[in-house]
Amino acid sequence: MAKIKFKKNDVVKIIAGDDKGKSGKVLHVFPKTSQVIVEGCKVAKKAVKPSDKTKNGGWENKEMPIHVSNVVKAEEQ
Repeated sequence: MAKIKFKKNDVVKIIAGDDKGKSGKVLHVFPKTSQVIVEGCKVAKKAVKPSDKTKNGGWENKEMPIHVSNVVKAEEQ
């Protein structure tokens, strides 16, 4: 398990993948899988069933995890 050099609320820049060049704030860190969730990056559409929160159900945009090797701190560029 590698050491993660990012913390929640750090500003990072994506250096690889479909969202290359975008930057955003780290929302969540997963040290066991070496992944982070970045605000507004790698957004996927997920189906949502009707429930108390979502009466009609439908589609929801959700940020997906990105591997830490594809991310750098915004200051380091």
